[in-house]
Order: sequence, then C-alpha cells, then structure tokens
Amino acid sequence: MNSAAAPTRPDDAPNALRLAREALAIEVEALQAMSQRLNGDFTQVVQRILQISGRVVVMGMGKSGHVGRKIAATLASTGTPAFFVHPAEASHGDLGMLTTDDLVLALSNSGETDELTGVLPAIKRQGIPLVAVTGGLRSTLAKHADWVLDTQVEREACPLNLAPTASTTAQLAMGDALAVALLDARGFGAEDFARSHPGGSLGRKLLTHVRDVMRSGKDLPFVTQDASCMDLMREMSAKGLGCSAVVDAQGMLVGIFTDGDLRRCVEAGIDLRERKAGDVMHANPRTINADLLAVAAARVMEEQGITTVLVADAQQSLQGVVHIRDLMRAKVI
Repeated sequence: MNSAAAPTRPDDAPNALRLAREALAIEVEALQAMSQRLNGDFTQVVQRILQISGRVVVMGMGKSGHVGRKIAATLASTGTPAFFVHPAEASHGDLGMLTTDDLVLALSNSGETDELTGVLPAIKRQGIPLVAVTGGLRSTLAKHADWVLDTQVEREACPLNLAPTASTTAQLAMGDALAVALLDARGFGAEDFARSHPGGSLGRKLLTHVRDVMRSGKDLPFVTQDASCMDLMREMSAKGLGCSAVVDAQGMLVGIFTDGDLRRCVEAGIDLRERKAGDVMHANPRTINADLLAVAAARVMEEQGITTVLVADAQQSLQGVVHIRDLMRAKVI
C-alpha cells in the first residue's frame, strides 16, 4: 500500500511569502500588458452589446467557465442582461436558450477547448455575434469570432506554469472592464445598482425612503399647542418615543417636546401643571421630507445628536416621525 508522500520541504514561511509576492507580481504584469494591448475591438464590442435587444450569453469550460459565471453575474447586476451557458450542455440542447437577438461571449485561454469549439458552427449558423476572450489569437475560437479580446499572458503565476492563474485573472479583469464601460455608457447609477441588489445594505440605503419607515396615524405622537402639559405627558407615554409633536389648530407643526425638554423644565423648577404645551415646546424643530431617503433621517439624527426627527411637507403639515429604532429595524443603519 502506498502511503501519502511526505512533503519534500519543511514549512518555510519566507518561501511562502516569496512565492505569493511573485504570483501577484506576475498577475499585475499580465494585467498591465493586457491594458496596453486594448484596441478598437474592445470599443466595438461595447457598442455591439449596447445595440443588441437580447442578452449577453457567456460560455466557458473549466476555470474559464467559473470566471464566465462571475462575468455574467457582474454584467447582469450592472445593467446588461446576461447569463451563463455551459458549452457541454449547449451541445445537448441548451443552445436552444440562445436567440438571434443575443451575443455570445466565449472564454478560452487556448481557444481550442473542444466543448466550446464544437458549438461554434451552430452559433455562427444562427448569425449570433461572437466575441472571443482568449489568449490564443490564431486559435479556432479566434478565427470564428467577430471580435477578439486579447487576454494572452506571458506566463502563469503557478510555479509550474500550468495551473490557470494569470490567464484567468486576465479573463476576469477583461469582464470587469466590459461591465464598467457598459454601465457608464448606459448611465447606470447607484439607484439602478440598488434595484438589482435589494437584499443588500446598499439596496436598503438607496431604496428605503423616509415614508417607508416613519410612524404615522395613530402611532404618531402629537398634541395641540393649547393642550395641557399633563395631556402632553400622557401622549408621550402612550406612544413611547420620548417625544411629542405640537401642532396648531390647523394641524401645522409648530414645535416638539422631548424627554430632554421635560428634564430641563424640572431642573428649572417650572410647574408644568400650570403650563400649556405651547409654553414649553421647542419651536421650529428640525424636520425632514417623506420623499427623502431614510439615510437622510439618520444623517440628521447624527448631526443634531437626536434620536427622533419629525416628518413634514413644505407647508409644515405634520406627516410622521422617525425614531432611530425604525432605521435600525429597517437595517438602514
């Protein structure tokens, strides 16, 4: 029975660091060289993708396939509809997923991957535009392609110059370059990005508005300025937010009273039993519009050192209140 081979060299931290730095240096050099080789094919590919009414169909085998899946995901999340098709499955029916409105982005370092070259004639017969992302500039894939994006590398970062390392990094970077150029050309902004990432923190910050988190109706604490301070205390206790808005007879916001204001009144020896809400309120409180993003409410709270902010329209008609707990519950902060 063969036992597992013992390591030929002991653990050598300095050597590991040397190899890591060499690998990174090789990949950096490969990307810099690729950047200098970018030519008109790249801009033509960007323009063609912008013109298609279908999707970008990414194909690749092995490590190139893993990179291709990531490129498809990046394109889709930045405004360019895209999906991945496995070349081996394509030859067994999945080619039916392609339409003449699509564009194929095919990845292969050598350009001679059998599963990929085997479906090229069918793709060309349908008249589907084909973009090759390859280091094999004279390969079968390159010859079939309408455009070639050159990802050739001088060597792999692998010490054996065998494992796909620098070459897959080049493919990945080329995909990112395409995605960035396309999103800029489409005018794709942060809010567009958030719409395709609604479950992430960025999506919540860019899609959640004040009106989505504010408390209103029966949950909104408020009294009129003629209400007694005892009624004011009862309203604050009932709504549990540590504050109450104060409005005039027409329902327009004129002030706010908080737990902090109550403490200051007590410290000053003010007899609240003889006062009205209008006597003790803080006039002209800071407000926010319901149409603003909820992060704006968080910004106001941070700047003012407060935990609640009232929501009112331009005419100071009271609409709601936002507490810091509401922002935390919505995971805006």
